[in-house]
Amino acid sequence: MFPYDAALLAAVQADPQTIPDVLQSLHCIDTTCVDGDGLKWFNWLYLQVTQAVEAQVAARGFTDPAWLAQLDIQFARLYFSALKSWLAGQAAPTCWQVLLNGRDRPAIARIQLRWPVLTLISITTLPEAIVATCQVSGTTPDHAGARHGDYTALNATLDGLIESAKRTLHVRLLGGALPPISHLEDTIAAWNVSAARESAWQNAEHLWLLRTMPLLESGFMDMLGKNIVDSPTKRRIVKPWSP
Repeated sequence: MFPYDAALLAAVQADPQTIPDVLQSLHCIDTTCVDGDGLKWFNWLYLQVTQAVEAQVAARGFTDPAWLAQLDIQFARLYFSALKSWLAGQAAPTCWQVLLNGRDRPAIARIQLRWPVLTLISITTLPEAIVATCQVSGTTPDHAGARHGDYTALNATLDGLIESAKRTLHVRLLGGALPPISHLEDTIAAWNVSAARESAWQNAEHLWLLRTMPLLESGFMDMLGKNIVDSPTKRRIVKPWSP
């Protein structure tokens, strides 16, 4: 789709082992993608989030910073795996297709490939990342535990990124400004990333209980994916912006 896709594929070949590994791949994607590539703007946001997580982990701003760091690594592995599959011409999970199929549609606003797509991905991918993190760390997705508190505390960081990123993202992919008032504002305002992340944690609790029952586990993930396909808001996200 883009002449540098082979470079992107090379950037995500190895599974990251540390947050610096994650950042290295994210920086590579960021510097490789042109402004007209929708992947650049999702990746740009995820880069900001990962940098914030790294800073808080280094400052021991969490009760269990190692667990949050591992969650970031596990999510990155799922992101890079989806991108790797798609770039290799293989099927990517449904939620990632929303992002990847819109890469070369310049009429789409950058902001459409930021919070709404992140929310869709959170609903389906974060539960897998949470379960993987618990398996690696020998923990459980306990709603009443300190790790859920750390996970929820990160919402403030995500909320803080909204305003700081608005100027960069509130344009079309190729940089043309959007009118100051549009129906897109209402669509974006309707998304609540904190609520989506809480839903993801609840889905992780269900997925955890199903982890030893492959057929039920697969059916549960298929159900989440189907919800993405059938979502009317998903259809609004991938539709090019119009006044």
